[in-house]
Amino acid sequence: MSPRISVIIVNYNAGMELSKCVQSVAKTESDLEILVVDNASHDESVQQLQALYNGEKKLLILNNKKNLGFAVACNQGSSAATGEFLLYLNPDCIVEPTTIPALLQCLQNDSQVGMAGGLILNHDGSEQRGCRRAIPTPWKSLVNSFGLKHLACLNRKLFSDFRLDQEALPEQALEVDAISGACMLVSREALAHVGPMDEGYFLHCEDLDWCMQFRRRGWKIMFVPRARLFHSKGSCSASRPVFVEWSKHKGMVRFYRKFFIDQYSRPMLWLVCFGIWLRFGLFLAEHFLRKLFGMGQKR
Repeated sequence: MSPRISVIIVNYNAGMELSKCVQSVAKTESDLEILVVDNASHDESVQQLQALYNGEKKLLILNNKKNLGFAVACNQGSSAATGEFLLYLNPDCIVEPTTIPALLQCLQNDSQVGMAGGLILNHDGSEQRGCRRAIPTPWKSLVNSFGLKHLACLNRKLFSDFRLDQEALPEQALEVDAISGACMLVSREALAHVGPMDEGYFLHCEDLDWCMQFRRRGWKIMFVPRARLFHSKGSCSASRPVFVEWSKHKGMVRFYRKFFIDQYSRPMLWLVCFGIWLRFGLFLAEHFLRKLFGMGQKR
């Protein structure tokens, strides 16, 4: 008999975080299976998981010979999964026992809901950026980048930001434009209708893209505040910060070109793309200066 939920975890050098994540998932009362798709990790994360896991739930590990990227690995997990619902979860997340049941209830209560995400918390208890958001249109991105959200007192609609984590936390589940790829529960029916993640993204922005596709096909996306989980953001990418940032900024350019090329003038899109790569350039400069001065201090 197939499980109700398949939990798909894409791993890349998550270390002990992977074992902690899987153990937290296994403690839930939900009927589920756990699939770990490993993107050619060179640490001991998978071996540690195999040694520590006590078999509370069915566990399947898929090993890739090279790092194929997040979207490809998620789609591999989707193909191998047998559950009615699929939960895509980052390996550096810790879920509470009630997290998965709360997400499942949200989807079961409304047949038009195709995707749900929870309240992602930093370890200090603060809400993590990105777990509920509006679609970052080119204009909203400019508002965010240049701090124009402070002009919302003049025109809230015009100068609204795409970040919703700075707004009051709702008491009930709330429909949003997008949630974080760190935690996404999707129904099998919605997945069949919308299709898999766009594998043109290697890392970052594939979740935004998928949310756009879900909404375009008429599915609701819900943010469920009582589905709480903790996320050690960036633990899998700490060893390659430049590559991760490059992938993120490249993904953002792909996202804007894919969805907004017919809605905005080319000068506006050029300005947004210029701003994206300028931000990456500033990151590079700061990164190498830190390394330079850090090496100088060590000497």
